[in-house]
Amino acid sequence: MEFHLYNKDQQKDLPQKQDNSAMDDPQGYIPSRGLMHAMNVALALDQPLLLTGEPGTGKTKLAQHVAWIFKLGKPIIFNAQTSSAARDLFYRYDALGHFQYSQTQKEALSPEEIEDRFIQYQGLGKAIKEQRRAVVLIDEIDKAPRDLPNDVLAALEDLAFQVPEIGKSYRASAQVRPLIIMTSNSEKNLPDAFLRRVSFYHIEFPKPEVMLEILSSRLKQLEGLSLEEIVAHFNMIRTGKKIKLRKNPATAELIHWARLLHQLEIDTKLLNTPSKLPEDQKELLRASYSVLAKTKEDLRTLRDSF
Repeated sequence: MEFHLYNKDQQKDLPQKQDNSAMDDPQGYIPSRGLMHAMNVALALDQPLLLTGEPGTGKTKLAQHVAWIFKLGKPIIFNAQTSSAARDLFYRYDALGHFQYSQTQKEALSPEEIEDRFIQYQGLGKAIKEQRRAVVLIDEIDKAPRDLPNDVLAALEDLAFQVPEIGKSYRASAQVRPLIIMTSNSEKNLPDAFLRRVSFYHIEFPKPEVMLEILSSRLKQLEGLSLEEIVAHFNMIRTGKKIKLRKNPATAELIHWARLLHQLEIDTKLLNTPSKLPEDQKELLRASYSVLAKTKEDLRTLRDSF
């Protein structure tokens, strides 16, 4: 058996992309009971929900799921950066592009033309400008400068912002207040004043029975997989009982790995007795660990584990 997508000695067309719609279907997201309670607390108090948890445990996917549940369309995503400023929560102004245009054109643009060409609304600004209820995901807020979290709360109180570059301001009513979900990887402490005004939940890594439920939901279109054996093998890797990794794989890697095992046609019933696998399948199983390992040391450890 060979993995036929790529071969150094043979030119070929790329294969047709597989249907992976179930992987990202917000309907298939399975929140824990604690996470559902936390979301309901945030909704009842009209507060943002701050989520922590190791990468790959579904923090950002919750926003898609909540938007689907309440029929609010796709969530508006703001990816916080170390350079993010308060204005970035609302819009970005392409000052350089506007300057270059003004140097080459004689006629000045109207405020509406400037807005159309050089201003991009995002995050809270997009939700407020569109005057509709929406889920706004502020991803990895702990990466942003320390003042930004408090700027988020101030913006939610006012539901208004100004765009001085075009002399406009936008304001939304309380009836279209956005639902705010924020994620943090706990890279640095967030301000106490901010933490006092948000609801908080930490997503624990799912237990094996929950992992099995997640796989069943995400891979329901795939046949022939022994999901119990996949979860048991994955859990053995994470718990470090036989091998110890520097960086453990998360739920996202589990889903991708299970899908890859199906593509490779590996007999997943034998995952936990790999010595019984044919040699060609052993080789493919070792190759599949590229999905789970994130360092060369971990990849070597996994490949040498049987």
